[in-house]
Amino acid sequence: MKRKLQVSSAAILASMLLLSACTSNSGTSNEGTATANPAATTKSDSATKSGAPVKLSFWTFNELHQKFFESMAESWNKTHPEQPIQVEATTFPYDDNHNKLLVALQSGTGAPDMADIEISKIGNFLKGDVQLTALNDIVEPEKANLVMSRLDNYAKDGKFYGIDYHVGAQVIYYNKEILDKAGVNADDIKTWDDYEKAGKQVLEKTGKPMTTVETSDQWSFWPLVVQHGSDFLDKNGNVTIGDQANLDVLTYLQKLVKEKVAVVAPGGLHHAEEYYGFMNKGGAASVWMPMWYMGRFTDYMPDLKGKVIIKPMPVFKQGEMRSSGMGGTGTVITKQSKNQDVAKKFLSYAKLSKEGNIQIWSQLGFDPIRSDVWNDPALKADNKFTAYFGKNLWDVLISVKSEIAPTNIKEKTPAVSDYIKTKTIFQALNDLKDPKQVLDDAVKNIK
Repeated sequence: MKRKLQVSSAAILASMLLLSACTSNSGTSNEGTATANPAATTKSDSATKSGAPVKLSFWTFNELHQKFFESMAESWNKTHPEQPIQVEATTFPYDDNHNKLLVALQSGTGAPDMADIEISKIGNFLKGDVQLTALNDIVEPEKANLVMSRLDNYAKDGKFYGIDYHVGAQVIYYNKEILDKAGVNADDIKTWDDYEKAGKQVLEKTGKPMTTVETSDQWSFWPLVVQHGSDFLDKNGNVTIGDQANLDVLTYLQKLVKEKVAVVAPGGLHHAEEYYGFMNKGGAASVWMPMWYMGRFTDYMPDLKGKVIIKPMPVFKQGEMRSSGMGGTGTVITKQSKNQDVAKKFLSYAKLSKEGNIQIWSQLGFDPIRSDVWNDPALKADNKFTAYFGKNLWDVLISVKSEIAPTNIKEKTPAVSDYIKTKTIFQALNDLKDPKQVLDDAVKNIK
């Protein structure tokens, strides 16, 4: 399939640094401007009569997402020759994608048929009269097979407006080579107290920190808060950053930094070029990130191939969930689309069908939202992820299947997320300010 790509050098660099899940890469961005293959395409009624393919425009901030939809359009056309489609996709920088889409929806003109909205931005699109198409008619028939918390993130008043690419199950990645040198067995680490103790042993025996923490993103902080039974917002959208669970986690992370068990991630986040170089050289013994982060290892830390093992997260106390659903990007259909029915059929095929979810793993390395494919032999087939991490990847995910704590994504999520990433984390883990004061300031400023 011939593709015409127009990518600025700045966009390429951004794309190298951030590939989302999802967030996300994904709370992260990803860039490059790419216009898709006008040969991959679906049909409205008029197009069906004429035999011409239906054109579906698609905006995203992640070029890998664009490639995925182009690939699925090719597959669709092979299996649905009676209703061909043509996906015309564009990859924008992260902020441009969301800002341009919001303006188009608010003005009532210029929006694409479909678009990607990152999880920390979806709140901006669910305010007032929602200008997105409800997807209940394609979601509800598949509910028994789906991790529904991932669709709840893009829902309002019982209507589902977006379909995620992945579960984003939180896991911890250990450098087994470093742990072995320190005499630490990852399977013995069950609680965060165990983790701290092991980290001190690693530091003493190898001189290396146990982990790294972000100061300009939320992936070191947010998953632990959610596992600990709270969130940044409650189910009603009220700010809960100042509660005891948030304080427990932030105090614990600061303690690790003070003890040198943890160090601030080079570049400030786990998607920085400096960070990839640091970890690729064996800079730290572990890092906790969602499963979609596997692609960062394979693409940017090649020297760790065969050295990294994936385990469930430690907990603060027994009985807490050992994972959480982190990050995400929902694909939406806008009300401005003149081909909403065709777009729904294609979106269902690409992201809700069993075949589509297998392709999400095979092409993107994401843990798909259809849990019934997690045991499918196709997910154990050889690819760059099994070559890097081994073929028992899915054993970990299956072991925590019932322990993936959901997040509360609400209208205030964009404002809360921005404040956490730009102020709270940096003040607590870089400036080492009092965690309670930092959180109290966050509550006051966000409200």
